[in-house]
Amino acid sequence: MIIDVHTHFFPPGYLEALRRGPEPYAFGRDAEGRTLLTLHGARIVTLTREMTAPEDRLRDMERFGVDLQIVSVTTPNVYFGPPARRRDLARMANDGLADLVRRFPQRFAAMASLPLEEPEAAIRELDRAVLELGMVGVILGSNAGGRYLDGPELYPLFERAQALEVPILVHPMPPSNADATFARGLVPLLGFVFDTSTSVARMALAGVFERLPRLRMVLGHLGGTLPYLIQRLDNGYRAYPEAREAIPHPPSHYLRRLFYDTVSFSIPSLECALGAVGPEHIVMGTDYPHVIGDTGAAVQTVRALGLADAAVAGILGGTAAALFPRLADQIKKIFPER
Repeated sequence: MIIDVHTHFFPPGYLEALRRGPEPYAFGRDAEGRTLLTLHGARIVTLTREMTAPEDRLRDMERFGVDLQIVSVTTPNVYFGPPARRRDLARMANDGLADLVRRFPQRFAAMASLPLEEPEAAIRELDRAVLELGMVGVILGSNAGGRYLDGPELYPLFERAQALEVPILVHPMPPSNADATFARGLVPLLGFVFDTSTSVARMALAGVFERLPRLRMVLGHLGGTLPYLIQRLDNGYRAYPEAREAIPHPPSHYLRRLFYDTVSFSIPSLECALGAVGPEHIVMGTDYPHVIGDTGAAVQTVRALGLADAAVAGILGGTAAALFPRLADQIKKIFPER
């Protein structure tokens, strides 16, 4: 059983809405003629046909042996435009993804997008998406308009997600201000992973995971830099009193409770994460169909790690099946013998 927890789809109407008013983003083309979404002139997303074509996705799933994709809207998610537009975009995106799941219930599940900058509206949309549309998780950007995920105003949203037992995929957003990564394609390559790392480290130090021990969270792109820097964060906890203000345990205590997807495709990087959090906290992700995603490499690198068969099976799908309890009915239909 192979479950891809990190894969993206643009529902009907979403791209049209984005094109009508993308600000602060803009559309352009690169030197190879591919359509880009840019921010401050820097590449953010390279659009591909498979982002809107279910039939092409099904072909590639068959090719690589992927049984189920948990689809979500990629950057910029619904974090653009005035508040009313963000609310409308979230409803449009979630309705569209739910329709995709209804059409192909044995191949797709979906994560909800939320108007994160309005926490009360986000909670209402979370309830609608999960309880009415049957969505199995949530995708949150690492920041929304410069608002990071450690803000106390977001605590009720996380509390509700914990109560509903829906995992949150923390997906990178561009840094809130144009920084040194806004050059030569470095925002998706470096800026994204740094932003995820910063956002989740702030959550840990702010006590979000201390207060919500049952919150289910998946970190995209192997947690950014967190597996590599987990000891450094603990060093800071011991050395800096401000790092100890909100938590009684070092950051690693909380970071080892989270889950990390395999969107790295690098055996040394995966080995670092294995050493930091263990195989039982790693789930399969591909970043399909981004041009820097790779379904084949995602599967092959997991199988090349030299782990026991049970650990490989867990990473490829078993851990995700347990992490997303609302997937249970779909999994029974796909694998009735299980």
